[in-house]
Amino acid sequence: GDAELQIIDRKKDKTERKILDSQERAFWDVHRPVPGCVNITEMDIRKCRRMKNPQKVKKSVYGVADETQSQSPVHAPAPRCRKDTKDDMEKEVSFLKTQLDRHCMKMSKVAETLMSYTEQYLDYDPFLTMPEPSNPWMSDDPTFWELEASKDPSQQRVRKWGFSLEEALKDPAGQEQFLRFLESEFSSENLRFWLAVQDLKRRPLQEVPDRAQEIWQEFLAEGAPSSINLDSHSYERTSQNLKDPGRYSFEDAQDHIYKLMKNDSYTRFLRSNAYQDLLLARKKVTKESV
Repeated sequence: GDAELQIIDRKKDKTERKILDSQERAFWDVHRPVPGCVNITEMDIRKCRRMKNPQKVKKSVYGVADETQSQSPVHAPAPRCRKDTKDDMEKEVSFLKTQLDRHCMKMSKVAETLMSYTEQYLDYDPFLTMPEPSNPWMSDDPTFWELEASKDPSQQRVRKWGFSLEEALKDPAGQEQFLRFLESEFSSENLRFWLAVQDLKRRPLQEVPDRAQEIWQEFLAEGAPSSINLDSHSYERTSQNLKDPGRYSFEDAQDHIYKLMKNDSYTRFLRSNAYQDLLLARKKVTKESV
């Protein structure tokens, strides 16, 4: 009998065998659940709580619990049809104020982020990792600063560009390489606009209105020679700001363009042959010098 069943089972196609197998698993999950596992036939305690006492259930914020949550979630009394009293509202206000004073992130997550950041930048802290050829603060030898300022970046500098777009733009050599990449993709106007706005923020106040109009005409006006792609909200805010131009009139537009570059162009730049070749070339130079 068993041999015949095995022969019949072999004749079934793969899809049918999968269906039968899942049906059998479901049957035993319901009737004989594995010890230590959640019984799938049990009612979800959170759903039960919401049904029994929907008015009282509130989400706690990392240890801040409302007084109404102290009662049993399963045996909570049925909600009474009455309006909130003054005491109820005061409790609500007090609870919300306590939430505002709490951090949005758990301490464990904050510590993990700080540790990750510290490990990432460990090689770039001259007080923790001795730079090559020497720490200028200790040796009075400015060679390290001269190398950092040169247009021929070291492997360490090139690697740092991969940490974030901010790091790539802070380094003049990284900024130049990223601009070349954008030119190859015919989207250099995004970075040129971002740099123009950065320059505007550092201009003397008397030069700001004229320079703001120049930026508008070059990047945002109708028929602009280097038109950038903005969402309607940022465009409207910027056009309103230009009625009384200031150093931060393009803040919304600049943030939008930065996010576009960060989420799109920058990730492609890191994968590009230009960046990878530069990274490998710096590694080869380092190995040869060693």
